[in-house]
Amino acid sequence: MLAWFGYLFLILPSLIVVPVSFGGGEELQFPPKSLSLELYARFFADPAWWGAARQSFIVATLTTLIALLLAVPAAYALARTRFRGRRFFELVVLAPMLTPVIVLGLGLYIDFGALQLIGTTTSMVLAHSVLVVPFAFVAVTAGLRQIDPALETVSMVMGAGRARIFFEVVLPQIKAPLMVAALFAFLISFDEVVVAYFLAGPKTTTLPVKMYSAIRWEISPVLAAVSTLLTAISLAVCLGMMALQKRSP
Repeated sequence: MLAWFGYLFLILPSLIVVPVSFGGGEELQFPPKSLSLELYARFFADPAWWGAARQSFIVATLTTLIALLLAVPAAYALARTRFRGRRFFELVVLAPMLTPVIVLGLGLYIDFGALQLIGTTTSMVLAHSVLVVPFAFVAVTAGLRQIDPALETVSMVMGAGRARIFFEVVLPQIKAPLMVAALFAFLISFDEVVVAYFLAGPKTTTLPVKMYSAIRWEISPVLAAVSTLLTAISLAVCLGMMALQKRSP
């Protein structure tokens, strides 16, 4: 009971934002005096807001692809091999998850600044890939631990090569963990603000950075609509991950 009370206390501010987003005018009002979709219309009509949302979607999509391309082979290699230093390599992969985000942001800002990549989509995608690869790696590793390695051994005895075993035996068995990893990577990248704030430029501002700037310099009521949309997206992704986890072996 106490846990539920604490949970409701934490999500109550988010729930208040939802009815506020269906108000209008130039101020945040709770409860709203009237119900309308004015704030949502202003969000989709404003190039600054819609452009930031599009940039977040592009960055999150590219980040998800890179994260899967890196995390899946790494997870498979470390799950199926035993060698000295294996734990060290696992720690290296998970290190960004254990490092404070502000430290990563500063380090990446210095590195990309030396390469003159600050303010580019490339820097945002690479930085977010560093952040999300550990989460994708954990999800894929958990899925690999649920499948029987004997199937791969049998396939090898029957003459299948390692590449064919990986694509035709392993990947079909970890479809659900792969989808969970992809959803995790997309959501983390889409919502990330600290590193993006270090690296974003005028033309590469992501939606969370735009929201943070709006809170600092202006209290726009459009923030309520954006917050509600982000909450809905996050909820949909979380429900999708729960459904996929139930389907996984």
